[in-house]
Amino acid sequence: MIVTLDGPAGSGKSTASKLLAERLRCLYLDTGAMYRAVALQVKRQGVEPKDGEKLKELCRNLDLRFKEMGREMKVFIGEEDVSSAIRSPEMDLLSSRISAIQEVREAMTRLQRKIAVDKNVVAEGRDMGSVVFPGAEFKFFVTASPEARVERRYKERIKRGETVLREDVEKELLRRDAQDKARSIAPLIPAPDAEIIDTTFLDPAGVVGTILEAMKAKGGWSP
Repeated sequence: MIVTLDGPAGSGKSTASKLLAERLRCLYLDTGAMYRAVALQVKRQGVEPKDGEKLKELCRNLDLRFKEMGREMKVFIGEEDVSSAIRSPEMDLLSSRISAIQEVREAMTRLQRKIAVDKNVVAEGRDMGSVVFPGAEFKFFVTASPEARVERRYKERIKRGETVLREDVEKELLRRDAQDKARSIAPLIPAPDAEIIDTTFLDPAGVVGTILEAMKAKGGWSP
């Protein structure tokens, strides 16, 4: 069984996806972290984001791993835990840029599909239902008002100990939205058969409850 959750930054899809995976006892596939890890290596190695061949080689040699530590899923490059390093605003924007490169997209799509073989998976991202897993049994696209999304992202960064202005968070969020929607490869759009969930007034538990009810209605899940 594959359940996909797509949506823009600040929509609440990450927290909901983690909770849903726990509830369903599925593998949680954080595809955004995968692109952020590539972005981190791009920066470290000084690779030009438009150099498709070098990006393809970087992806081919990237030793990317997910490790469950306690209740958290950590991201490793080799033996290095990069879970915190990939969560900066710079990596957010750079990952959006490099994810529009065909060679990177193809490499990550292959890896994502390989990880999901013979597993029950909750896959979170921006093109999980539309591109990576078009045959997924359950597809959802989560969204929220711009104000709610900015507020969530702002609180998230403050909680991480960052010193940041709310207006700067809003500018970065709008810039990321524009990049994700305008790219020619796998743009941020709902899959035609995805159910849209507005999370503006829902907490994570409410989002998960809505998803489980929708799955139950389709006969694919029962408590």
